[in-house]
Amino acid sequence: MPKINHPRLGSLQYWPRKRSKHSLARVRSWANESKVKPLGFIGYKAGMTHLHILDNRPRSLTKGEEIFFPATIIDCPPMTVYGLAFYKKSIYGVRKISSIWAANVTKELGRKIQLPKKNKKTLDAITDFDDLRLLVQSNPKLTSVGTKRPKLMEITIGGSKDEKMSYAKNVLGKEIEVKDVFENGNQLDVHGVSIGKGFQGTIKRFGAHIRQHKAEKVKRGIGTLGPWHPNRVRFSVPQSGKMGYHLRTEYNKQLLKIGNDSSDITPKSGFNHYGLIKNTYVLIKGSVIGPKKRAVLLTQAIRPNKKLIKEAPQITHLSVQH
Repeated sequence: MPKINHPRLGSLQYWPRKRSKHSLARVRSWANESKVKPLGFIGYKAGMTHLHILDNRPRSLTKGEEIFFPATIIDCPPMTVYGLAFYKKSIYGVRKISSIWAANVTKELGRKIQLPKKNKKTLDAITDFDDLRLLVQSNPKLTSVGTKRPKLMEITIGGSKDEKMSYAKNVLGKEIEVKDVFENGNQLDVHGVSIGKGFQGTIKRFGAHIRQHKAEKVKRGIGTLGPWHPNRVRFSVPQSGKMGYHLRTEYNKQLLKIGNDSSDITPKSGFNHYGLIKNTYVLIKGSVIGPKKRAVLLTQAIRPNKKLIKEAPQITHLSVQH
């Protein structure tokens, strides 16, 4: 009889299996960047397509030949900088000390949070700080998502303290395009929330084995919740529960193209379950987490792959389903 090998079902890397609190993923760590620019951008997933490109990998067997690539289309309307957040370092960590709002905030921002009556502090009065971040909002009213409530995010800036301050003064109350943040060929980290699948059983949720037809009580369930001793249900026992809608990060996705003319890629009837792309779009190699219309956060790669070619490949054909 062969040796029985039965590893545990379900990965402990993602534990506990909780649903995300928000539909827009949080970011706990940002990349180090000397260039003065925002290190993230909010986009909306529109769908997938396939490309034909000229392979520019130097050691590839198909170098110089036309190959097939799957790609994801992210609709990227401009973000609006509605404020600045200032931070101070101390022995207890980093804490927010103040925030400044732009004079001309949009009415869509009032759908999300309560707007202040007026700024109590001026931008020139804040000098004692160690870091600052941009308070940005997305503009879903410019897309085909079907909502006007924006997504709000704090996005860090590259560069020194003085460079951050001068850049923040210029962009406060203005819009930021995706081309101001990324370039063709860049490596990105995609932060998103996966598709929610609702309440599921142990077979689908953990991949447990289906029991034989003579099994007592249930077929699509586990045989026991655990031993008599210790007399408790361990955390490692697979059980039914909510599945999906998890916060996940996909590292080192290559940005293939930043397109300005949406008519080159949008079908006449629009993308299924999304609609027409009306803004600047981004092509990312491979798939991206989450369903269509969900907001994803694109950030600069925090641990880029040094072996990946920095130049974006030449696209010879882009499939548009008419």
